[in-house]
Amino acid sequence: MPHDFDLLVVGDANPDVVLGPLDAPLAFGQREQLVASGGLTLGGSAAIMACGAARLGLRVALAARVGDDGAGRFVRDALAARGVDTGALGVDPGLPTPLTAVLTRGDDRAILTAPGTLAATGPQDVPPRLLAASRHVHTASYFLLPRLAAALPGLLRTAHGHGATTSLDTNDDPAGAWDPDGLAAVLPHIDILLPNAAEARALVGGAVSGTEAAAGALAARGPLVAVKDGAAGGLAHDGHAPVRAPGLAVRPVDTVGAGDSFDAGFVAAFLAGLPTADALALAAVCGSLSTRAPGGTAAQPTWDEARAAVTTRNRENPS
Repeated sequence: MPHDFDLLVVGDANPDVVLGPLDAPLAFGQREQLVASGGLTLGGSAAIMACGAARLGLRVALAARVGDDGAGRFVRDALAARGVDTGALGVDPGLPTPLTAVLTRGDDRAILTAPGTLAATGPQDVPPRLLAASRHVHTASYFLLPRLAAALPGLLRTAHGHGATTSLDTNDDPAGAWDPDGLAAVLPHIDILLPNAAEARALVGGAVSGTEAAAGALAARGPLVAVKDGAAGGLAHDGHAPVRAPGLAVRPVDTVGAGDSFDAGFVAAFLAGLPTADALALAAVCGSLSTRAPGGTAAQPTWDEARAAVTTRNRENPS
């Protein structure tokens, strides 16, 4: 049956206040520190991924919850301006829109989030019509959305029942617990797992050593695993053998949202029918290109730009 959307993204959406780069440790004691730049941008792993996928040419809808406030209206307008359908962006009358402050330093960053509507976001925020109308369902920020996380097995089972494929980016766990029991219930319903290197190692709980072994251990539990590995690019594992793809040699302005842009590239390539190695190469390039401007969405590439960058990189660095 025809689908209204290529991609339904479920998760978090909020403004990011991005400040940096810091050239010294963050100081308390009422000290004021100056940084080179600051900006108000669209944030939230789900929202940034949705924008990246729309920029790559996919028809994208986002299911999330914001507050009835100026921050929520900012989020809605920013998503719509980037071509993301906001019909399922719900408004909570009692809770504020989440807000994140990102402090950058070199290729690292500190992230402070006021959760607002996140804990209240649940399966009621995911319209059944969108699960039936989408080719692929991607979920993000598993550990920030406990009510939604508990319902994911059922939601993803429904998506599979409608013929959709699925993916998950857990992102970081602020509590450091990594919820092995909850994830064990979700992984059978995930086609693609998209952690970064540190998250992949944390998700296996120290059972193995190294990113490649962690990816293999996760893939052995069912999903294709595509790992964001910073400047090193990406690593994919299907449970049998790893595949690697380098990133681009760019001088990043900041790395906010680079992993979410990687996710968008991998899912777009997967839906286009590209082999895993080619999907990983495109994803790594999308992550690299997204670092050319502040925030997570301003420098996300188009499909043609990403494919051209892969071609150029392959020509300059033949394997």
